Amino acid sequence: MADTVGSGLEEGKETGTETEDKEKEKQKTRHTIKTVSEKLSSTPEITETLGFYERKVNRERKRSLSDLSLLRFISAELTRGYFLEHNEAKYTERRERVYTCMRIPRELEKLMLFGFFLCLDAFLYVFTLLPLRAILALIRLITFPCCGLNGTRPLQPAQVCDVLKGFIMVICYFMMHYVDYSMMYHLIRGQSVIKLYIIYNMLEVADRLFSSFGQDILDALYWTATEPKEKKRAHIGLIPHFFMAVLYVFLHAILIMVQATTLNVAFNSHNKSLLTIMMSNNFVEIKGSVFKKFEKNNLFQMSNSDIKERFTSYVLLLIVCLRNMEQFSWNPDHLWVLFPDVCMVIASEIVVDVVKHAFITKFNDITADVYSEYRASLAFDLVSSRQKNAYTDYSDSVSRRMGFIPLPLAVILTRVVTSSVKVQGSLAFVCVLLFYLGLITLKVLNSIVLLGKSCLYVKEAKMEEKLIQTPPATTPGKPSNKSKNKFRAPPGIPTNNSLSASITSQPVHQSESTSPLLPNSNSDQFLTTPDAEEKDITQDGSELKHRASKKDLLDIDRFTICGNRID
Repeated sequence: MADTVGSGLEEGKETGTETEDKEKEKQKTRHTIKTVSEKLSSTPEITETLGFYERKVNRERKRSLSDLSLLRFISAELTRGYFLEHNEAKYTERRERVYTCMRIPRELEKLMLFGFFLCLDAFLYVFTLLPLRAILALIRLITFPCCGLNGTRPLQPAQVCDVLKGFIMVICYFMMHYVDYSMMYHLIRGQSVIKLYIIYNMLEVADRLFSSFGQDILDALYWTATEPKEKKRAHIGLIPHFFMAVLYVFLHAILIMVQATTLNVAFNSHNKSLLTIMMSNNFVEIKGSVFKKFEKNNLFQMSNSDIKERFTSYVLLLIVCLRNMEQFSWNPDHLWVLFPDVCMVIASEIVVDVVKHAFITKFNDITADVYSEYRASLAFDLVSSRQKNAYTDYSDSVSRRMGFIPLPLAVILTRVVTSSVKVQGSLAFVCVLLFYLGLITLKVLNSIVLLGKSCLYVKEAKMEEKLIQTPPATTPGKPSNKSKNKFRAPPGIPTNNSLSASITSQPVHQSESTSPLLPNSNSDQFLTTPDAEEKDITQDGSELKHRASKKDLLDIDRFTICGNRID
């Protein structure tokens, strides 16, 4: 009995200890769970990633489906923000490009206006001073045997060139009388609109090709006529070159006449559809130019080509107005009928040039200040051609630079004016004489203003030193070494202070034994601006990267104008 009671007490104690152990284990597990939950609740929030916010682990478990509503997404989209100052350089560059595009029209038109008056000066020279210079040269040639000047040239090289230009003008003018303008007009008017559009495009291409090759023919003629006789003859002769030049001027004049006739047909068409198509052809030029890679030199080529095209289009419009006014017996009312179409053509030329240059400068990271460099380069040509020992005439310099050859255009304009205006009676001759004196006055005033502006632009660009630099003396038969050595001007050469005096002085012929002190300044040797040898510089922040120019601006001539070739 006692054993059974003792065993029962022991079993009770064992069951009590087991229940206590279970309770302790439960408390331990509860404590562990509590510490784990406290650790999870104490973990920091995860940062923002791609606009989505990761919740806490405990909230992630308890998040309901109501938190994924469309309203929360829209609220996040409406309240999210960003900071533009984190990419300050990018947005500053964008703003500078906008300002550059806003400056392009003003800077471009300043260049176009200066280039227009340069072309006008070269064009007026053919009508005003060239005939007088040619007459003086012929008088000198006739009176040379009577003067008894032995051992000297009968004519200076410049006078020989003037006489050749005069003979070419006279011969081509009389040859143009065999071209019937009325028959050409009716022949072109009988064609369809599409044919005329194709013809006009072909004429534009042919005009560029003629301009590119024509100045070479004229330069070859001038050099053949003035080449020193001591040198070995390496040409076909003066007469073949002269006939080649006459043939070129005559064919180019016919080409310009066909262009003017096509434009006249477009003006006189009833529905103006041809004129609209021809104007839309200018906008096609934007497509062919804007999306190409352009360096600073290539843009200079295009600017010169645009100046030449704009001046030529103005002369073509003048021819069209003269022909129409003649057909309507010089009725001033008909001029107001033509005026809207003329303004429309001029406005389309300006708009196309502005848009084209604005986007070219934008896509190629070219600043608007480059047009002031182009203007200084053209001004440098004018100033250097008026130097004491200049080796080229200014009209020839414009022809080489812009591809503008005034002789064919002057021939066709003279032919149209003489056929449209009838001169009868002494009063009419007096009016013609007064008109000629007015042209001479306009030419002189234009030359004076251009020369003053050119000197100002050259000084602003700090290019005066290049006007007094001299090339190294070279022996005949060897090309000049284009080294980087710079020569100081001797005391006899005028300095910057006497720039105006050296411009107005006459050239002095030097003997061939001495090295000529030529202002080697045109399109062969010198830089256009003092920073033409700039290197590639990388700037931090918003500053752009400027690329170094491969060639000087003064090395750009009409050889690469026609196709705007990219080097």
